[in-house]
Amino acid sequence: MEETTKRQKWMARMCANCTLCKYARKKQKGLIYRIVKLESRICPFCRAYEKVYGRKAHEADEG
Repeated sequence: MEETTKRQKWMARMCANCTLCKYARKKQKGLIYRIVKLESRICPFCRAYEKVYGRKAHEADEG
């Protein structure tokens, strides 16, 4: 398995603190959720979030 770099971890934290991504993770529905779901394929921060945390940027937090 590929190791995550410091840069990827930093980018994943940016996504974790992103207002839109946090809203999408919390609500799991609506326009913002759909936007984040689509843009997560493009956004390097969302891709880093997926790599570091093992789930998509729009998926609900565990717990």
